[in-house]
Amino acid sequence: MADSPEAIQKSLRLYKFIGLVLFAGTGLTVAVATIPALDVGKHGFDIADMVLGLLIASVKASLVAAIFMHLNHEKRLIYWLFGFGIVAAICLLGLTALAETDPIHYDGFQIGVPGSDVIKHFPHN
Repeated sequence: MADSPEAIQKSLRLYKFIGLVLFAGTGLTVAVATIPALDVGKHGFDIADMVLGLLIASVKASLVAAIFMHLNHEKRLIYWLFGFGIVAAICLLGLTALAETDPIHYDGFQIGVPGSDVIKHFPHN
């Protein structure tokens, strides 16, 4: 942390610079999304536009975490915990993707009025 007036001024300059970089990143994101000349990939929104937008957002989030949240001065354990969280999130997304590609079909569920002899089966896809 800053103890002297010079160190405080240096920190303020850094925060102002990062704020300008974040503002410019937001402007770049809006420009890429709205200006056709900056459209990457095919015309309109596609996977390349999504990757570029996520890349810009990741850089901005990393700057906020490192500078404004002071994570650049933390111990190594914090980075391991963040890394574990990211790996866990990727694993959960992977499991969701696997469930979408190989759904479970079960024909055992039945619909009917209790006490009625009419039972309808769910149609399966």
